[in-house]
Amino acid sequence: MNARAHIFVLLLAVFTIWFILRLVRRRQLRAKYAILWLTVGVGVLVLAAVPNLLNPISSIAGIYYQPATLLLFASVFLLCLDLHFSWELSRLEDRTRTLAEKHALLQEEVATLRRSAGSPPGQSVDASEEAE
Repeated sequence: MNARAHIFVLLLAVFTIWFILRLVRRRQLRAKYAILWLTVGVGVLVLAAVPNLLNPISSIAGIYYQPATLLLFASVFLLCLDLHFSWELSRLEDRTRTLAEKHALLQEEVATLRRSAGSPPGQSVDASEEAE
């Protein structure tokens, strides 16, 4: 890669780090994900600043084409990211189901209390409908 391409990648990495920090400051990106993306940004920054860094890593791994090493790292990173997001999604689905079950039980309890207090049968149980 020529010097112009290295400068472009270096500027792109700096912009990416700045953008991630901006998202965190505005509370649009949680800190645990910001750390992940900042690590990626710093890694790209280091590889852009020291382009020959992949040569020893590639030779240790037995890879003769250095960009293939970068592609390997990117693929492993994306697989790990996919696994993490799948785990988070599963956890959130469990929490959502639990909350829906608790909500249904509370609705039934409110309806039972209203019936025992002598409220009219057509009165709404859902709080969002009561606000209207």
